[in-house]
Amino acid sequence: MAKVTFLLYNPAADKPTPIIASITFDGQRHKVYVGISLLPKQWDKSDQKALTRGYAHTNNGKINDTLENTRKRLTKCYDDHRAVGTLPSLATLKKVAEPVETAPVTESEAATSEPTTPAGPDFFTTFSQWIESRSLTQSPNTLRTYRTSLRHLRDLQQLEGYAVDFATVGNGFAERFARYLLTKRNLVDSAVHKNLFRLKHFLNWALDNGYPVIADPKKFSWQHREPDILTLTRQEVQRLADLDLSARPALDNARALFMLGVYTGLRFSDVAALRPEHIQADRLRVTTQKTRLTVTIPVRPEARPLLARVTEGTLRPLANQKLNGHLKELARLAEINAPTERVRYAGGQRRATTAPKYEFVTTHTARRTFVTLALEAGVRPEVVMRITGHKSLSAFRRYVNITEDTMLDEFSRAFA
Repeated sequence: MAKVTFLLYNPAADKPTPIIASITFDGQRHKVYVGISLLPKQWDKSDQKALTRGYAHTNNGKINDTLENTRKRLTKCYDDHRAVGTLPSLATLKKVAEPVETAPVTESEAATSEPTTPAGPDFFTTFSQWIESRSLTQSPNTLRTYRTSLRHLRDLQQLEGYAVDFATVGNGFAERFARYLLTKRNLVDSAVHKNLFRLKHFLNWALDNGYPVIADPKKFSWQHREPDILTLTRQEVQRLADLDLSARPALDNARALFMLGVYTGLRFSDVAALRPEHIQADRLRVTTQKTRLTVTIPVRPEARPLLARVTEGTLRPLANQKLNGHLKELARLAEINAPTERVRYAGGQRRATTAPKYEFVTTHTARRTFVTLALEAGVRPEVVMRITGHKSLSAFRRYVNITEDTMLDEFSRAFA
């Protein structure tokens, strides 16, 4: 038989919070939104209903009647399905739990009752609140990517006139969102994949917390191929290091930030956050902003003068976009200008761009260069992964760019 219990979505809230129905049967448990919100102080947890004594509001009796009717509808739904040898799906239970029309509240009841929220939760508001709730466990950059996806969803609604809500984000919405990102935002497949992954992450959370999700989050994916990665050769790194920038302090500062990434493998966000307390005699100990993982990094001799600038407070962090502009100028001055083809895919179609290599250099090139040069120098992959904080080999491989020259040299030594 089915067991139906009621609970509050956020028992610690200081404003009305959704009431959730939890249905357990045949080893399964589902949570559905019942269309009512209530102040936690008006909720009797032990009896699983709104208070009707003491300082309870007069409308609480009607809320309890609604909950009891919801319990009966959900139980009947289960019994009807079992009678024909099936079990109700989550989508069926959500539909059964939807609020039904009731008699209007009188003026006197409205004047004495606590406001409730019979309508379903707003999709965008819930998405925003979810992003803010992630602030304790995610880095500022990750939160920024979530907000970018939310902005894309708002723009889709405005530009295409499609109401984005829990009731309209069905299984077909993934393709619609992907098409919008490809055609209206001109994004490549890897970026489309990331946006759909973030939406999927949010929908899974909403589903687990009883929001009226009608889609199967598993369907929110997009086939993609990782774009080619760009790294610098050992000679190109040396040419950057040898540039005389005594008359150009802004470029010298940008070079120092970039080279710290090349020498340590730290992400740009972690380089920008370096403090004297992270620097020990022969190593760095840094808790990364993206993963909150503490890594230990051996200090190379080339990095010591740059770390001294961190200790002195003379190394100035820059915004990512500003630094990327400086890096292209630095790479141009260092004559890192070999014709380079960058291949990306959009909607499965190949997009190739050929330009001087310096045009493609960004802050992330530093971390990828560190990984590639360390492997070429003979450092074991597991050691490099320990330094960079990569937990999986598949994620680590995306940072490796073994050049053709290195491949030919290795092959010659092996079969000479």
